[in-house]
Amino acid sequence: MQELHGFYLEDLSIGQSASYAKTITEADVVLFAGISGDDNPVHINAEYAARTMFKDRIVHGMFSAALISAVLGTRMPGPGAIYVDQQISFKAPVYIGDTVTVTATVIDINLERRRVTLETICSVKGKVVAQGVATNMVDRRPVEGK
Repeated sequence: MQELHGFYLEDLSIGQSASYAKTITEADVVLFAGISGDDNPVHINAEYAARTMFKDRIVHGMFSAALISAVLGTRMPGPGAIYVDQQISFKAPVYIGDTVTVTATVIDINLERRRVTLETICSVKGKVVAQGVATNMVDRRPVEGK
């Protein structure tokens, strides 16, 4: 199962980063509404959304947060890491058809506690739509022969 493991604590360094990008579709929004139970009409009802400050349907903010999980769980630190916490601030709306790029950058490594702190930024066409800080628990590299 070693081949399924992501970065070990010893493989990570301050400033190291990884990204993931996804273009959000109509189906993504509808499925996320169903999975999350968040059927706020600003996400799923075009007539309602047209009367809001956004003028159109917007993607759930937590959908962008879920994309952060994609970076942390599949890219860096990757498989084997455990998501401990996330602070996030939403800065701008995401619309259906937008491509959200999420970048996670290591800003602190606590070797004793096996914790890695990462700045998390979600952007659309270079504009920050959400940003925050995440903490992951990361495995140490196994000692050979044990």
